[in-house]
Amino acid sequence: MKSVLRVCAVIAAVVSVSACTVRNPVKENSPDTEVLAARYVHDGPTRLTLYTMRSNRNGSGAHTSLMINGSERIAFDPAGSFRKDGAIVAKNDVVYGMTPWMVDQYTRFHARETYHVVVQSLDVSPQVAEMALRKAQSLGPVLESQCAQSTSQILRALPGFEDAPSTLFPVKLEEYFAAKGATYERLFEYDDDDKSKVLAAFTPQYEDEPLKPTN
Repeated sequence: MKSVLRVCAVIAAVVSVSACTVRNPVKENSPDTEVLAARYVHDGPTRLTLYTMRSNRNGSGAHTSLMINGSERIAFDPAGSFRKDGAIVAKNDVVYGMTPWMVDQYTRFHARETYHVVVQSLDVSPQVAEMALRKAQSLGPVLESQCAQSTSQILRALPGFEDAPSTLFPVKLEEYFAAKGATYERLFEYDDDDKSKVLAAFTPQYEDEPLKPTN
């Protein structure tokens, strides 16, 4: 009986993070020349920004990702689906060129009729930000349903974050960031749940002002 319950618990854990099960095949990786050309340096503080995608129905966590502002600004999007050949530069699970417009598009991509996005930021030293960036670049591609676990792996390797929970559950990391004193914003949108339509309409030009999520 205990074995059955254990199996059920594992299945429940996998289902709860099923939104981060879209793979990023190596064949879809951007060439190194494009990765270099997409490099974007943001003049804001060195910072870690945790994204948690939550169900609008029951509040459960569906996906975790981490934006890192160090010597360049990138998004670690483990087993994520924010990919489009020729328009979004990504290698393994790192998305490059995170300009204000790209941050806007990335955030809005995840907010739709079934999910909202929680955005939490913590300022860190340049050294910690650079360690996070290098760790993110060394990890991918992440296995399916391991978005929270791999993000935790990055955090636990950083000075001051060694106590980050090793977890499969995105909300656990959200709670951890909150306890660290992170800023807190939420974005709700009610677009169609089919994210492929968002990617089909994606263009790389800067068209809008950067997103300012509201509580």
